[in-house]
Amino acid sequence: MYPNAPQISNDPSSPFLIKKDDDLDLKVIIFKYLQYWPWIIGFALIGIIGGYLVNKYSTPIYRVEGTVLIKDETPAFGADLFANGGFGRDYSNIDDEIGILKSYSLAEATVQQMDLNVQYFLEGFVKTTQIYGNTSIFVNLDKTKPMLVGGMFRLEVLNEDSFELSIIEQGFSIFDPKDPFNRRGRELVELSRSVYSFDEPIQIDSFEFSVSRISALPGDQIFFRFLDDPSIAHEMRGQLSVAPLERYSSILTLSMQTPLRKLGEDYLNQLVKTYLQRELNEKNRATENTISFISDQLRGITDSLQYSEGRLQQYRSENKIFNLSEEGSAIFGRLQELETRRSEVDLNLKYYRSLQSYIANNGVGELVAPSMVGVSDPLLNALVQNLSNLQADKQRLMANFSEETPVVKDILTRIESATRALQENVNSAIRNTESLLADLNGQIRTIEREISTLPETERNLIGIQRQFTINENIYIYLLQKKAEAEITLAANLPKNVVLDKAKTVGQVGPKRTQNLLFGLIIGLIIPIGIITVKDYLNTKIEDPKELEKTIKVPLIGMIGRSYSEGTLPVFNNSRSSVTESFRSLRADLSYLSPKRENLSILFTSTVSGEGKTFVSMNMASVFALMGKKTILVGLDLRKPRIAQDFGLTNDKGMSTCLSSDSPWQDVVKPSGYENLDVILSGPIPPNPAELLLQEKFGKIINEIKDAYDVVIFDCPPVGLVSETKELFNYADISFFVFRQGYSMKGHSDVLNNLVEKGGIKKIYGVLNDVHIDKGYGYGYGYGYGYGYGGSSYGYHEERKPVAWWKRAIGKRQS
Repeated sequence: MYPNAPQISNDPSSPFLIKKDDDLDLKVIIFKYLQYWPWIIGFALIGIIGGYLVNKYSTPIYRVEGTVLIKDETPAFGADLFANGGFGRDYSNIDDEIGILKSYSLAEATVQQMDLNVQYFLEGFVKTTQIYGNTSIFVNLDKTKPMLVGGMFRLEVLNEDSFELSIIEQGFSIFDPKDPFNRRGRELVELSRSVYSFDEPIQIDSFEFSVSRISALPGDQIFFRFLDDPSIAHEMRGQLSVAPLERYSSILTLSMQTPLRKLGEDYLNQLVKTYLQRELNEKNRATENTISFISDQLRGITDSLQYSEGRLQQYRSENKIFNLSEEGSAIFGRLQELETRRSEVDLNLKYYRSLQSYIANNGVGELVAPSMVGVSDPLLNALVQNLSNLQADKQRLMANFSEETPVVKDILTRIESATRALQENVNSAIRNTESLLADLNGQIRTIEREISTLPETERNLIGIQRQFTINENIYIYLLQKKAEAEITLAANLPKNVVLDKAKTVGQVGPKRTQNLLFGLIIGLIIPIGIITVKDYLNTKIEDPKELEKTIKVPLIGMIGRSYSEGTLPVFNNSRSSVTESFRSLRADLSYLSPKRENLSILFTSTVSGEGKTFVSMNMASVFALMGKKTILVGLDLRKPRIAQDFGLTNDKGMSTCLSSDSPWQDVVKPSGYENLDVILSGPIPPNPAELLLQEKFGKIINEIKDAYDVVIFDCPPVGLVSETKELFNYADISFFVFRQGYSMKGHSDVLNNLVEKGGIKKIYGVLNDVHIDKGYGYGYGYGYGYGYGGSSYGYHEERKPVAWWKRAIGKRQS
């Protein structure tokens, strides 16, 4: 028996049952792929070479970084009183600042400050590379007019004065900066001529540009195309990453990955510059509003001051009076003090009413800080600053989010709460100011009654001088406040600070090791995948282990491919591995049948060509070599082959006996080898099935069994003819022959049906023509060498080895 042969059940009612091993044999799977190792290694090398070429010719990608320190604003006095009320401001604004830096509006403002509307390219041996900065030409265009974007132009320098221009890539569209979201496609673009002069205007419809020569030489070729600011802004915004340097850190790292290091550095630096300028503009807005408010007041008071000054000079000149009496000076001093106080209160009242109008009209960006106009109420200052900050936050967030997002809804709720609180405070301040103003007016009226007791000339002088002094004090006060506001405006700086300007920190692509590894993996996956698919789609029986699991009877033996001349290797080459496989099968028969003296064996298959005749002939030969009186009976009456293999004439045989009264002894022919006789099938009859089903056939077979020690039946394929099923009854042991690389996998169902539905007993499987090594070769127990294969011990004939490249494409030994 074979070392790993299936264990046959001892239950006589189920003689064909075997014990199956369903465990996955890892060694077999590995061997299945390793037999194609040249292909696997070849594809792996191709994959590695592919990864190397990707590394060599891919455009390098660089990482550019810069850092910004975000400083939290210090809340105004009293601002913390409103935080718990729901309308205060959260001063931890890192997320807001990240949103601003990544906003489209900031990206667009940055791009508008840079000259990025023309992209330049140079054509290399393998690829076309974009260049930035150090270009040999410069394309001039007016961004305020419609632009022709999307396509590609080629410029070839002819000489120092002219160049040839052509279109090499279509896909143009018209971009109008006045209507940026409405692009009009323009596929057919033609140039009026091909040769132009440097600095000459080139007109394409309403789009106009010119080309200036910087350092281009004759023969140079430069490619360029036009892009609009929104497209560039979207692209640059998508490449930008903003994140805190560390968790809870106020330092933000701005980075982007780009093939153009200089472009990345310039963009990040300009982005931060635009960001800080925007912050400064927002910070200056309140101061500018204060200056505007004071200027409006000054324009009104200047005319009154000039008029009152003129009247005072005229009155003094006409009445020859320049100074007041001691009593008049005392009264005028008290009146002047009250008038100055009333002017300040009146200015505060105007400011409160402007705030009230702002709140009523839902104004944005027009708040004036109370402290800038002399209002010293700390609570009001805190409320105004809170509302101003919240309005600024709203503008920032609305640039990136819609009103439906939670963060915008939250800021709108805070603005509404802060506005209500400010409105209540302003209404209260107006009432208090009006009351104070009424009190001052009462005091002034009392002093005016005292003035009425003075002489008329002095009384009139006091009136004129009073008006002049009031206007003068207000004018000086407003000038002082305006100067303070202008000093504040000039001294304003962004609260955030640039820590590190943008610089290239390293190359991030191509990832050389990863590309090589990826190429190796792809190189391994392709051949392994092809082998797997090829194996999966293969409908032929190649794997003995798979066949053993498929059939419901034991796989008793495997017959290797015969490399000897002729079809009788047992006689022609007794030292071959094929001969040894037949000897081994003969030895196993002693375990399969209790009969030791007389034995009848039947061989069949599913279809013709699977080698049942070859197996039956050589099986008869090994019994003859053993000294057993053996006869080979050819029962394939439709397609006989035994005669030509033994060099006999098929003039008479079994069909002769069955169709006439000739005894079977008359059709027995010597094979030419000792102890082996042959009964050929004979001339092909018109009714082979009916002949084999006669009672006479059974008598002949019984007589043959009595006359010979071993009877071998070579039967027709059971999958093609019907009479074979009846012949199983005449054999002690039956063998179903499969052929490696030839029999279909579905042929195992034919054998299984014979066992399950046909009730055939004592039938076993044999795999013939084993030549495809599936990992079951020498030493595993199923190989046709059985430990004697190749040149292991010199028991079998030497076979010429096959070159590795032939084995790789499927050729084996010869």
